Amino acid sequence: MNTTLPTAIVNAAEPAFLTERVERYYRERVRDTWDGGHIMRGRTPGRDALHLSSNDYLAVANHPSIVAAEIDSLLQHGNGAMMSGIFLFGEAPQLKLEAEFAAFMQAEGGVLCQSGYNANVGLLQAIANERTPVYVDMFAHMSLWEGIRSAGAQAVAFHHNDLDHLARQLHRHGPGVILVDSVYSTRGDVCPLREVAALAQQHGCVLVVDESHSLGTHGPQGAGLVVELGLTGLVHFRTASLAKAFAGRAGYIACSARFAEYFKFEANPAIFSSTLLPHEVAGLSATLKVIREEEWRRTRLHANARALRAGLDALGYNLNDSQTQIVGLEAGTERQTIALRDALEARGIFGSVFCAPATPKHRALMRLSVHAALDEVALARIVAACRDLREEVGFVDWASTRRRARDRVVALRDAA
Repeated sequence: MNTTLPTAIVNAAEPAFLTERVERYYRERVRDTWDGGHIMRGRTPGRDALHLSSNDYLAVANHPSIVAAEIDSLLQHGNGAMMSGIFLFGEAPQLKLEAEFAAFMQAEGGVLCQSGYNANVGLLQAIANERTPVYVDMFAHMSLWEGIRSAGAQAVAFHHNDLDHLARQLHRHGPGVILVDSVYSTRGDVCPLREVAALAQQHGCVLVVDESHSLGTHGPQGAGLVVELGLTGLVHFRTASLAKAFAGRAGYIACSARFAEYFKFEANPAIFSSTLLPHEVAGLSATLKVIREEEWRRTRLHANARALRAGLDALGYNLNDSQTQIVGLEAGTERQTIALRDALEARGIFGSVFCAPATPKHRALMRLSVHAALDEVALARIVAACRDLREEVGFVDWASTRRRARDRVVALRDAA
């Protein structure tokens, strides 16, 4: 048998339209905006680095009981039967886990998907079409926007958390679907869910709440903000990525039992994706048990988040109304954000860069994801780093800093 490898690999020649599209990225972003570097690639973390880029808010990814459940499943079942979820029935473990999550979230039924992205895209395909106005918060997750596009529906954006603007749009366009995040993934601020639910009911709309960043971290036993606020009877669908607090790779839709059956045979991501692997199902089931029982993780997470927000607020940072474990430092332009990234990483603090299309243009930021494993020493180190780098990164000239100063002047004037 000839095992000689080719000396060179030649790709198929690209047509001009594709070459131009790829070249535009390297020209406009890499060369002209990032000065030949890359906004997502800074330093390599050292051994003493603090990692604030993970969505493992409750620090359960390496929990021994979860890891043991996954190992045991792999040894017993391997990767299982590779097939679409539409073929599952009876006592299939994935169906049992769907029921466990439904009970946890105080829902009648639910569906496990390959990811939170698939859950949102599939859900919009199943509930909207070209005749459906879909009201979407301008800061809602990109998967919700992609779901609107995939459904061929009419996107009707409303200003972030602006109830008056949403009401005006509803009066103009009529009944449809309202899409919001419970906790917004770039800024960490919270949707006014009670008021949005009231508007949805008043105007005959379907309400979809993405709980990716509140499921596990908020509500009784981590059941989410919708449960915490007593809104399960007003919210038609709750979706979540289980790659956040649940530290797995799957998505979930909480819904009625009747809709769950319908969804599995109507949404393309459900029909044309394989089931979760057995060890993923076992791991998520074990994670659900940990999250329900180990309340101290939520207590620690919220205490850590409060402490960090208070420390950064005292330094003058505009935290854009963050009330959660997500803390964004909005530097503004991508160049300014690279400077902030480098200054943080030089001090051993590693967060996540968020820029367009994840944020509006010129509102790029460094997201610091607080987690339950941080201690007081680590939190003090983060605050100290953010104190010391302010002059280095031109903090006083950031648009977000100036905006905070203006807002405070207005608030003081209104209070006078």
